[in-house]
Amino acid sequence: MKKTFAKKSFGQNFLVDQNYISKIIAALNPKQGETIIEIGAGRGALTEMLIEKAGKVFAIELDRDLIPFLKEKFRGKENFELVESDALEINFAEIISNSESRIQNPESAKLIANLPYNISTAILQRLIEQKDCFSELILMFQREVVERITAKVGNSERGFLTVITEAYLTAEKLFDVPPTAFLPAPKVWSSVVRLLPKDEKIGDINLFREIVSAGFVQKRKTIFNNLKNKFGDVENVLQQCRIDSKRRAETLTIEEWKCLASSFEFRL
Repeated sequence: MKKTFAKKSFGQNFLVDQNYISKIIAALNPKQGETIIEIGAGRGALTEMLIEKAGKVFAIELDRDLIPFLKEKFRGKENFELVESDALEINFAEIISNSESRIQNPESAKLIANLPYNISTAILQRLIEQKDCFSELILMFQREVVERITAKVGNSERGFLTVITEAYLTAEKLFDVPPTAFLPAPKVWSSVVRLLPKDEKIGDINLFREIVSAGFVQKRKTIFNNLKNKFGDVENVLQQCRIDSKRRAETLTIEEWKCLASSFEFRL
């Protein structure tokens, strides 16, 4: 079998430590009858264990050098399907709609990923857009990304990504993974996080993103000044939501952000 090497252009760091591989699989707890989607199969370290335990495994891989490697490694595995595509462009509902496991159990689709550092934020936003496809997501990011995702109200790490994630998903940090668990070893630690989709809906998703993005555009400024620069007079909107105009964006709860979105939507 041809050797494969991690590529800097893809932000690749292959997970090779069996202890952490097993720990991540245990966190997902795949079962027969469940459909699993894996983003970035790499050399198939996670894939191999998923195939053993799950009903159907869709492994997404973009690297053309890894695709023949994965096809050869998992040849003959009837519950394995390789999806040669970019995860940033995939419609996950289409992938799993014809899966027998999905048809038998509509709540069974789970997602797992060791995400490349250079596109982790973009992929997370893509997954949020399609959250209704999954019952659970187990993702590994650079540790500082997980710290931002799980930052509580008032924490200086809290930002756009925190609020967008919290609006649609419940996030729980599970454990850290050291650089030595990868080949090549990255310069930073990684963390594994569990994300569970929420049922509640937000009216205008694009408007919600605009408001949150504007609120954090200059974190040291007040919420009033940041929103005013984007939307003009916002004093009445802040009053309706009982938000002190002198507060900073990091101090707002998710309910206050939702109130702002509803008020702006009504005003527009």
